[in-house]
Amino acid sequence: MDFRLSEEQAAFQQVVRGFAERHLAQGALRRAHSPGFPWDVAKLMAAQGLFGIMLPEEDGGQGGTLLDAVLAMEQIASICPRSADVLQAGNFGAFRTLAEYATPWQKERFFRPLLSGEAVAAVGMTEPEAGSALTDLATQCVPDGAGWRLNGQKVFTTNSAEANVFVVYCRFSPGVGGIGSVLVERGMEGFRLGAPSLYMNDEEWCALYFDDVYIPPEMVLLGPGGFKKQIGGFNVERVGNATRALALGEYCFAQARAHAMTRRQFGRPLMEFQGLQWKFAEMRVALDAARLLLYRAAANAGRGLPDAQEVAIAKYACNQAGWLAANESMQVMGGMGYSKDLLIEYCVRRTRGWMIAGGSLEMMRNRIAEGVFGQSFSQRPPKPA
Repeated sequence: MDFRLSEEQAAFQQVVRGFAERHLAQGALRRAHSPGFPWDVAKLMAAQGLFGIMLPEEDGGQGGTLLDAVLAMEQIASICPRSADVLQAGNFGAFRTLAEYATPWQKERFFRPLLSGEAVAAVGMTEPEAGSALTDLATQCVPDGAGWRLNGQKVFTTNSAEANVFVVYCRFSPGVGGIGSVLVERGMEGFRLGAPSLYMNDEEWCALYFDDVYIPPEMVLLGPGGFKKQIGGFNVERVGNATRALALGEYCFAQARAHAMTRRQFGRPLMEFQGLQWKFAEMRVALDAARLLLYRAAANAGRGLPDAQEVAIAKYACNQAGWLAANESMQVMGGMGYSKDLLIEYCVRRTRGWMIAGGSLEMMRNRIAEGVFGQSFSQRPPKPA
């Protein structure tokens, strides 16, 4: 078994890294602490062909694989952690779900602005009473002539303050089989955004409110029975989450390593203290192991959707490794790591958030256990006899 990248993959890595060094290195710190979506970065990435990496060429994409997108994400994040979020928006998440399930009309309408860096898509999933228990969602579509009327609310929607189109999970009828999704554009009558709320990582999200929003039939992405397909697409979002966590952990590791080699205390470089050596050894093992699990999930997916079990394992490992590396790097660097003059503290906050977003570590453990035993385990209380 060969664990090395192919010549083509290695060359692609170098091209992306060169792009990041030329266009993203300068201003990386400022970008991390600036509010709003980095539209300037989006346009640069679009011009470089870094959006739609997995999208078929006939749809305007690059015709690449999930692993190609992961490799690009790692290189971008190693230079500018904040810019990795832009690559996520143009390849993973809502974009990937659209790429997998959109009709020709929907592709024609939405892909051009998304691929050119002029628009961004978001996924409206979580509700005030439906987070990890996503099948409890109450946002509902009821028939109205040839179309539907959408009513409900969503929270914790990444990029909601800037998104132009939203993939909204909704209920067409009772039960899991009644769940699907519709496309809602900013400005549609009855759709409004709440006041921005601030995340710990300095990003903003807005609650989404739907009050009798008319959904024409052509704006239905997945009708009743589409829930499992949606989660299949969302597993790509989780791969992006895992990749960014791992990449930011690597970024911090590199910064802390350089610091430990040059910073002196008690007349010795920090790297000569065994207590710190062990920290670096633990970080290196965790990061390397997580990368292998991530690459397995991505490589086995090819140009399709990844296996849910492999994604759960990879996300769990990468989230833990990224957080460990970021947090321990801050400890190694002391006050400098805690300061906003460097990106270490930013990476700590980001990696901590990904242990919640996209499926919490607890939910990933549940999913992994289901794979171990080959059956589902309901988290709900037993029904009365």
